[in-house]
Amino acid sequence: MSDERIPLDLLDPAAVRKRARTVAIGAVMVAAAFGGLLGLLAGRTAGLVTAAVFALPLLLLAWSEARRRVWLTGRVLSVRAFGTRSVDLHTADQLDLLVTDMRGSRTVGLFVRGGGKAINLALAIYAGTGGREQGVLALRKLADVLAGRGDAPGLVFSELLVAQLRAEARGLAAADRPLYQLGSLAPSGRLAQKLNPDAISRFVSTLD
Repeated sequence: MSDERIPLDLLDPAAVRKRARTVAIGAVMVAAAFGGLLGLLAGRTAGLVTAAVFALPLLLLAWSEARRRVWLTGRVLSVRAFGTRSVDLHTADQLDLLVTDMRGSRTVGLFVRGGGKAINLALAIYAGTGGREQGVLALRKLADVLAGRGDAPGLVFSELLVAQLRAEARGLAAADRPLYQLGSLAPSGRLAQKLNPDAISRFVSTLD
């Protein structure tokens, strides 16, 4: 397996930094509002402490989002935020399809866990009838690595990604692609949920 580093960031760095700045600005505004209110009621010190309590977690979140990068090297999937976490896809003991639903957008991700570490790799983000998906090279490499596991979960996910590649090659609309269709199976109103493995296997078995 080649040790070439394959970037797997679904959004380009500029868009990620822009979103992180928005989160940071929002954090400061919310913290200032709550801190100012409590400051009027309980004094300046209480207001400053309250502002810090509200702002710090959100600012850390924004910073980690701005730094987040995901890549595949050989068969090892890695993500960097505050530090770097890596999972060998051949020895990972958990593979799931995770669907998150937030502000009208659905993200379909490959959730992997191994060696006490977990990574959620975004495969596609859909809003309405369009969206953004991992590129051809990324999907091809992931499909090859997962097939190399030699077990049922690895083969199912590999076949799913190959079917996604075929749908893209045919020029099918987003709504006719496997990742979109699987994402649509998840009930609305839940922030994050894992799809049933048996349901994924049955779905993949119906694909051309």
